[in-house]
Amino acid sequence: MTLVALPLLSATPAFAMHISEGILPFHWAAFWYLVLAPFVALGVRRLNAISREDLSLKPLVGLLAAVVFIISCMPIPVPTAGTCSHPCGTGVAAILVGPLVSVLIAAVSLLIQALFLAHGGLSTLGANTFSMGVVGSFAGWLAFRGARRLGGSLAVAGFVAGLLADWATYAATALILSLGIRGEASFTPLFVKVVLAFLPTQLPLGILEGVITAGMVTLLYRKRPDLLVKMRVITEKELPAHA
Repeated sequence: MTLVALPLLSATPAFAMHISEGILPFHWAAFWYLVLAPFVALGVRRLNAISREDLSLKPLVGLLAAVVFIISCMPIPVPTAGTCSHPCGTGVAAILVGPLVSVLIAAVSLLIQALFLAHGGLSTLGANTFSMGVVGSFAGWLAFRGARRLGGSLAVAGFVAGLLADWATYAATALILSLGIRGEASFTPLFVKVVLAFLPTQLPLGILEGVITAGMVTLLYRKRPDLLVKMRVITEKELPAHA
């Protein structure tokens, strides 16, 4: 255990939010932009489609962008990984408006943070949006749909979605960092080190994000179940008796 901890503690300290500017070599930064591009294009197309169906959903997307921006602005430094831990918020966004629109929400939130708060960076925006927006959103959405198909309540499905969206984001971040900074070194040992560096903060943060996601979904069900029907999270048959 000591042998594992020593190289982690000897790494270069870094307290930047998300993967910071300049961490990734140019070709890796460009690669993640290219991987992200089709998801952004499909997200724009999906947003336009749901807006044509119901224009009132656009303000909701804006509100969710604000929620993701705020939630992902609560950093806990992970000096040994060259980044930091934080909740993501993409799980609840994916549940409510779908994973493709959630990718757009994450991209906008991360862009604003990079431009005005120096959190993350423009060169690493593609990589950060891929891990938090694409991987986090699809992991959360698939987990929620899967849990509901298995008979899970909204609270249970929301918890699982928030938890897995968070942990999947950091698994992807560890993968991106390890690929980008390993140089000639072997990939697997570095990947394991980065994952171990995230564990102390991200394990409890994932559980916390699961609780937050479950709370937001169940609160909406109690106060505005009609919105959940409109966003196809539940069916009309699942509306509470008082609705």
